[in-house]
Amino acid sequence: MKLTLIAVGHRMPDWIDAGVADYARRLPPDLPMSLVQIKPGHRAAGEDGARARQIEAERIFAALPAGSSLVALDERGTQLTTRELADWLAGWMREGISPAFVVGGADGLDASVKTRAARTLGLSRLTLPHALARVVLAEQLYRAVCILRNHPYHRD
Repeated sequence: MKLTLIAVGHRMPDWIDAGVADYARRLPPDLPMSLVQIKPGHRAAGEDGARARQIEAERIFAALPAGSSLVALDERGTQLTTRELADWLAGWMREGISPAFVVGGADGLDASVKTRAARTLGLSRLTLPHALARVVLAEQLYRAVCILRNHPYHRD
């Protein structure tokens, strides 16, 4: 199983890239995580972002690994505890499914991405900057794996 994080946006601050890389590096070799950065769609002044989201959706679909299960991150998605996220991971592992977590850009995700998603995940009811959502997701995936492997990183 492979974990893929597909995120709209590039040229992130160094601390964002370092945070995602740190948690990816901590994951065991049999559960590697890769980050795929999607160039944002162009948004002209005065537009509502719909066209930019459509362009980003096309790029997201092109970047999805074959056979992966799309998990869209959305503030209205299912709110999980870390243990529940670990249960999701355990299920994917049993089924041999590699999840691809998708973080949208400044204008969110196009409806086509949410419709195609097997699951929708909400990291928090708080509004998080999209760049920070990458780090939070990477840490939570690492923590969920620690739970599954009985590693002492997670404490209840």
